[in-house]
Amino acid sequence: MKYEWRKKEKATYLPKETPELVDIPEYSFITLSGEGNPNSLFFAECIGVLYSVSYAIKMTLKTVDKKPSKYQDWTVYPLEGVWDISEKAKKNFNGQINKDDLVFDLMIRQPGFIDYDFFNDMLELTKKKKPHKLLNSLEFKKITEGKCIQALHIGSYDNEAATFKKMEAFANDQGLNRQSKIHREIYLSDFRKVSEERLKTVLRFQLDIKK
Repeated sequence: MKYEWRKKEKATYLPKETPELVDIPEYSFITLSGEGNPNSLFFAECIGVLYSVSYAIKMTLKTVDKKPSKYQDWTVYPLEGVWDISEKAKKNFNGQINKDDLVFDLMIRQPGFIDYDFFNDMLELTKKKKPHKLLNSLEFKKITEGKCIQALHIGSYDNEAATFKKMEAFANDQGLNRQSKIHREIYLSDFRKVSEERLKTVLRFQLDIKK
C-alpha cells in the first residue's frame, strides 16, 4: 500500500488557518540553495531539478529487486522553501522586500529509508539521463525544525504578511518569541494550475526556545 503524506501526516502538512504550535522532528531532504526573484526562470529550473531526482529515486525503487529496509511506495512530498533576504538587503532594509533580494533553500522531503549513498546514486543517474548544471548543487540533508508555529495561508503569496501577523500574535499570546524572520513555506498547490486566490501554502517559523 502506498504511503500518502496527505493522509498520514496531516498535523505536519495540512494545518488549519488558525495558528498552532507544532514540534517538527528530523527529516531527510534533497535541497538546493539559490537567490533572486521566485518568478525567474532560474527558480523554475531549481524546482525542476529537485523533482527530477525525487522521481528518479521513487521510480527506481519500484523496479529494483533489492529494496531498502522498511521500503514502502510513497507519494512524492510537496516542494518546500526556506526564505530569507540577502545580508546586503538586511543592512538597507526599509520595511519593504524586493523579491530580487530573496535568498532561498528549496527542498523536497525524502522517506526515512533513503540514505545519502542511494541519493548520490540517483543523482548520478539523473545527470546521465537528464543533465543539468544545477544537479551539481543538490545536497542531501537531515533537518530538524523543532518547536514552530504554523498555519495554512490561502491566497496569493504576496498576501502572506497577514497570516504571519496572526501567527506572531498567537506566539505572543503563548509567551513565545519568533526565532528570526526566516520562515518555511510548503506548497500544497501547483501555482501553474491553481488560481491565485485558491493557492494553499503552509507557513511556518521556528521559535526561540531557551534550553
